[in-house]
Amino acid sequence: MSVMIIAEAGVNHNGSYDLACKLVDAAKDAGADIIKFQTFKAKNLVSADAKKAEYQKKTTGDTSQQEMLSKLELTYDDFKKLQMYCDQKGITFLSTPFDFESIEFLDSLNIPFWKIPSGEVTNYPYLVALAKTRRPVVMSTGMCDMDEICAAMDVLKEHGTTDIKLLHCNTEYPTPMEDVNLRAMKTMRDVFECEVGYSDHTQGIEVPIAAVAMGATIIEKHFTLDRNMEGPDHKASLEPQELAAMVSAIRNIEQALGSGEKKPSPSELKNREVVRKSIVAKQAIHAGELFTEDNLTTKRPGDGLNPMLWSDIVGMVSERDYEKDDRIER
Repeated sequence: MSVMIIAEAGVNHNGSYDLACKLVDAAKDAGADIIKFQTFKAKNLVSADAKKAEYQKKTTGDTSQQEMLSKLELTYDDFKKLQMYCDQKGITFLSTPFDFESIEFLDSLNIPFWKIPSGEVTNYPYLVALAKTRRPVVMSTGMCDMDEICAAMDVLKEHGTTDIKLLHCNTEYPTPMEDVNLRAMKTMRDVFECEVGYSDHTQGIEVPIAAVAMGATIIEKHFTLDRNMEGPDHKASLEPQELAAMVSAIRNIEQALGSGEKKPSPSELKNREVVRKSIVAKQAIHAGELFTEDNLTTKRPGDGLNPMLWSDIVGMVSERDYEKDDRIER
């Protein structure tokens, strides 16, 4: 099964439907499987006095979180049109709901699964509302410990959702390399016995590629058309050519991981005789002589007797004459 690559557009459309369509184009051109947005009503998502995260202050100034998010809303009609546009382009539309009204709306669009963001893992009524739809869930786990993940999964299962996949994540933008802790992804897979992936906020593309090599089946990565645009997430996002490079590298790693069966590949079989060795005469050997450690050696090519038969050949009587470098027969 191919790694599912989610191009996280998030709010990098800056509240513009036209810009959102350009993000769809870029994600499709890069080879992503899914483009994901964020659906919310700012007034339903945050209190009027909610403060911004430090990274948001750096990128959007010192206004309130509600004021910032209100400028990043798309209408429900915009999302309906975006889903149709994605269908036309041949890429799957997805959006994360951040309030109950948005859950109801996105459920009406029949999206393939719910993507739960890290900030909602401890939101009991939100989890219940999603679970009651019985859609599959992919849940990010930034800022979580194992008990919190376990509790969230219990809520989802109790209220109707059993198909749950987990994404390891670190909720810092950008995430310092020393805080990535990719091995936690394997820990979650072993403990919860489910598919795992990785939602990445580091700069660059190395860590998602490494995650795939470690067994991630889903990769999520923020992207933008231009990191210099105004908005909270652009600075920690890939630009289109970087997204394309990440997708290409992941597809290469998928192929490189292979089946796990250790055997010669078709491409290397043609080289086997060239680089392996045969048992050959180290010097002239006459019929009737014994083969010894002194008159035998091994040399390329490997189209004669396998050197692993050395112990069987040494001590045998030569049945014919050999010149130096002749392959020994038996």
